Amino acid sequence: MREIAHVFFAEADDAAGMMLCIDKPLKDQEVSRVVDPAAIPEEDRISRSSLRVREGMRASFGSYFNAFPAGYWQWWTSVTEVTLRVSTSGSGRIIVHSSRARSLGTTKTNTSGRSGKPAFSSVVMSKQVSGEGQTTEFTLPLKNFGDGGWYWFDLVASADEPIVLNEALWLAADNGRHGTVTLGMTTFNRPADAVQNVLRVAGAAELDDCVREMLVVDQGNKQVEDDPRYAEASTAMKGRLRVIKQGNMGGSGGYARGMYETVKGSNGTTSDYFMTLDDDIEIEPESIFRACVFADYLTHPAIVGSHMFDINRRSSLLAYAEVVDEYRFNWGPIPGLGDIDFSDEGLRSIAELHRRWDADYNGWWMCLIPRTIIEEIGLPLPVFIKWDDSEYSLRARAQGYPTISLPGSATWHASWIDKDDATDWQAYFHERNRLIAALLHSPYAVGGRMVRESVNVLTKHALSMQYYAATLVAQAIDDVFAGPDRLHGMLESKAAEMRAMKDDFVDGPVITDLSQRPAIRAERAVPRITKAKQPNPRTLIPWAATVAIRQVFKKPTELSRSYPERAVARGDAAWYYLPKLDSALVSNSTGNGVSLYQRDPQQARKFLGKDLVLHAQLAKAWPRLARTYRQALPRITSMEEWGKTFAKYPEQD
Repeated sequence: MREIAHVFFAEADDAAGMMLCIDKPLKDQEVSRVVDPAAIPEEDRISRSSLRVREGMRASFGSYFNAFPAGYWQWWTSVTEVTLRVSTSGSGRIIVHSSRARSLGTTKTNTSGRSGKPAFSSVVMSKQVSGEGQTTEFTLPLKNFGDGGWYWFDLVASADEPIVLNEALWLAADNGRHGTVTLGMTTFNRPADAVQNVLRVAGAAELDDCVREMLVVDQGNKQVEDDPRYAEASTAMKGRLRVIKQGNMGGSGGYARGMYETVKGSNGTTSDYFMTLDDDIEIEPESIFRACVFADYLTHPAIVGSHMFDINRRSSLLAYAEVVDEYRFNWGPIPGLGDIDFSDEGLRSIAELHRRWDADYNGWWMCLIPRTIIEEIGLPLPVFIKWDDSEYSLRARAQGYPTISLPGSATWHASWIDKDDATDWQAYFHERNRLIAALLHSPYAVGGRMVRESVNVLTKHALSMQYYAATLVAQAIDDVFAGPDRLHGMLESKAAEMRAMKDDFVDGPVITDLSQRPAIRAERAVPRITKAKQPNPRTLIPWAATVAIRQVFKKPTELSRSYPERAVARGDAAWYYLPKLDSALVSNSTGNGVSLYQRDPQQARKFLGKDLVLHAQLAKAWPRLARTYRQALPRITSMEEWGKTFAKYPEQD
């Protein structure tokens, strides 16, 4: 038998993390008799694998990390049954449950887009246990989980004696495949974060057999090897750590280097898998273990992605499964499967999480890719950041390799909610790379709605006084016209070029010094956000015409040239509100600064005119561009082409 998952617990003082290990009481349970993961006494969390359940109390391990995702294992792997092995000391009962996916029909959803219904579950087995160091096993078939479902167990202590969970494991018959993985972490000026994650890997005994090498691709000028704890981390990795320095080519360049080295191998050997890791995540070693083992049992090769929890709201899962809307060519969570906070509801209480969901892609904060897939479809697009991960999965899918977002395997990372990347220098990469991905993979003529989507992006920036972002979007479209052969050449320089442009615009810089923040003043009646309403499809055209006339022909007030008319919170900076203002002080998403927006009729005229011309050209050129990019794809993502780029940019100055 082979271990395929270990039951584990967060630190006792990590209440949010513990909610992912022990499920919250169900609504119909007597709360006083059920272990609350948010209030576990420190002495009851004995170790990472051991927990005390006090007299008369019940703990459910039907949680995100400790339940077993039977539906995914039945659908994707060769495993036909699993064994739950539970070691206990004391007196009590082990109760094994299973859930099934069932249709939610037309159930009215709540504000989260979910039904609000609990999972449909039943008791499978139950055994009374007593004594010290008792081991109990349950053999559980994987037969009826085709559309989803989980296994889990509850531990119920006797009325007069506690019970201790010494250890619990999920096991399967050993199929003889024990693949190794190269962990590839791309870092840019985060040496302490990178080294801390290396130490987490080094300290995890469960990873000793599967992690062949950890590559840190250092693209910054604050070197990982200069960190005070680097020597400790290097020693702890026992020769399995390698740092590669190269110029800053973004996430796509960093992960491409990791894939490149994985395919080439080192010391005469190669890994079976490559795993992407962001530098600013908080690694959970068990998640790496589970992804690798799951990949070993797959009936066919697939990309195995891990989920992402918000590092600032540790019990919040950002997305359970993500897809690409091929008509709009936009990515995001399946409706109802985004922003799931397990401090509000536990796994057993959310019926949607008991269905198997098939993803189109998985973010590269943590994602396992078999070497054989890399060898067949190539390395990432040379696009710096944005859309490299989703495009890669779409490319793999076209060759018959799916992407699986595996429940129970996850990391913590800063949420995209906390980023301003739609209006800062990254707006360029959002626009350009979305267009390139659509040219490569859209099944629709002229990209479906993609050209119209691009019109909306540029128009909203132009009407919202975001002239820096509008400039970046227009530049992105121009660079798409330039064709795929320029992508490698601009890989290392484009981000710096886009960042440098921000000082050319009033709305570009972020003001962080309170003494430099201008006062709010106005010489007219200024609309409030509470009065603004998003236009509906029927009113959109007359609204847009009215706003465009105001933007282009109406002169801003004199006072608005020196003072913002309103202070606007980031959440209120909507495209249908900002055009009503002549100036505004807009907060950034992190809350540590503001930007000054000023309406400029000349800029508005320029960008609205560009909007029409660029998108007319884009629609006309779409078939030709699509052919050009698709023909170039194998070449620009090849080992040979990337090898030339790595040689050209060996190290960051």
